[in-house]
Amino acid sequence: MSPLLALAGLLALGVPAGIRALPEPPPEVLPDSPEDDSALERMLRAEGPKESFGQVAAMPRLALWSAAGAVLIDLAIGLRLGGQAVTWVVALLVPVLVLLAVVDWRTRLLPRVVVLPATGVLLALLLLEWAVHRDTGTLVRAVVAMLVARSVFWVLWFVRRAGMGFGDVRLAALLGLVLGRLGWTPWLIGLYAGLLLFAVFGITLMVVKRDRSLLKRAYPFGPFMIAGAVLGILAS
Repeated sequence: MSPLLALAGLLALGVPAGIRALPEPPPEVLPDSPEDDSALERMLRAEGPKESFGQVAAMPRLALWSAAGAVLIDLAIGLRLGGQAVTWVVALLVPVLVLLAVVDWRTRLLPRVVVLPATGVLLALLLLEWAVHRDTGTLVRAVVAMLVARSVFWVLWFVRRAGMGFGDVRLAALLGLVLGRLGWTPWLIGLYAGLLLFAVFGITLMVVKRDRSLLKRAYPFGPFMIAGAVLGILAS
């Protein structure tokens, strides 16, 4: 357990450097006339410009907070899953999820240059596990869980694009793969918990600030998806 926590903490210390290395997205180009705005564009106009990745990486004590969060999450995961090989894979994924949560919370972006390679690495490890153990059932379940999660979130994105970005769809595939590898119960709890946490956050914010218009704002969904996935893993 100690080497795993030390390695995860060390990787999480590199979160600011990882964010700084991300290619900056092109500047948002919104219509000059408010009449031409979509619902999402009106939200973005009201909230002002996004922070750059460089600004996010420069946040005070980001490395320490990222490392502390990753170690605590990995400690809980290690205690729940034990010393099996999948524990190491999930635990080493946590610093990546911390990076994604921080970036999405501050910029409302989930960089594909992080999500897609992480998904590819997990698929490769899953195939390696199958080559060693020949557990076809686990392989099929994980891949189906990934595809179903991505499809569900694609439908949500297609129906309500003002409240969800396509980065959330990609992240759903990544999380669906991890949760599906552990079982259908963690998969269901992990995905549903993310939606529930997001709803609770919005309602609580509205009640505390007594402002219903807050429910119409665009909030980053990725951190809640990641938190829900952690709850699903702990339920495995």
